[in-house]
Amino acid sequence: MQQRHLGRTGLRVSRLALGTMTWGRDTDEHEAREQLTAFVDAGGTLVDTAAGYADGDSERVLGRLLGEVVPRENLVLATKGGVSRRGGHRVVDVSRRTLLAELDGSLRRLGVDTVDLWQLHTWSPAVPLEETLSALDFAVSSGRARYVGISNYTGWQTAHAATYQQAWPGRATLASTQVEYSLLQRGIEREVLPAAEALGLGVLPWSPLGRGVLTGKYRAGTPADSRAASPHFERFVGVYLDKRSYRIVDAVCRAAEGLGLSPLEVALAWVRDRPGVTAPVVGARTAAQLRGSLTVDDIELPPEISAALDDVSAPPLGYPERR
Repeated sequence: MQQRHLGRTGLRVSRLALGTMTWGRDTDEHEAREQLTAFVDAGGTLVDTAAGYADGDSERVLGRLLGEVVPRENLVLATKGGVSRRGGHRVVDVSRRTLLAELDGSLRRLGVDTVDLWQLHTWSPAVPLEETLSALDFAVSSGRARYVGISNYTGWQTAHAATYQQAWPGRATLASTQVEYSLLQRGIEREVLPAAEALGLGVLPWSPLGRGVLTGKYRAGTPADSRAASPHFERFVGVYLDKRSYRIVDAVCRAAEGLGLSPLEVALAWVRDRPGVTAPVVGARTAAQLRGSLTVDDIELPPEISAALDDVSAPPLGYPERR
């Protein structure tokens, strides 16, 4: 698998990342081992998890597999902090105290002394930004994290945080931003992508397959074993089961038929090669599903196909993005 630099840093990562959101909940340890093995065998290095995934079980499963499946030094290990679940409810807390406690918890669950990339899972106006960012500085200066990034920040939030970190020597410069990006969700093209490009952040798209909808599996209904049929993901997937999405999915499927590829390969290759993108984060419930994504490394879409997909999925842009 080809490698890319993460933003303007010297860190090189595989141009596909393995996402582990389902590990420890919908994906058991046996399937997780199969996924990690397949990913590493394909040349993948970047593995992404979070303290909030499955109440920390995603990190626990990954930690048990480190060293068993692949030497720790062969992976670029990424995790996130700031989001957790308490009493069945999603809780956002990006205070310095909570973030650093969560990072220490992540290190314990992963069984490592340091992670390669630690990311703020989301923005919160409840905490001063300078306090939140100070946790990133301490994580790097104390050796707990080698690089730091953000996730799910808007364009102005991305620019504000990155500029603040670059304004004074000694602060931990942001390496990346992890945001949703696919043919079904191109909202980051308005402000986030331009901000990331201007400030040197690599972009790690999550849900590059439109939460699974771009595989075409929902064209004839909702399969019983799909995410849309899962109580955890029914609403998560359902937002893209609308007329606009079906029109885009039909275009992807037609392109796939003409190229002799799967819809998954077409959709994933499109987002992987968008300007500014470092590595789409690909998650799967089973190893078999993941292997369908790993074939994309040898695929490049013809320019005319990419242009046609751009047209059918173009987000509405106006003032001030276009003048």
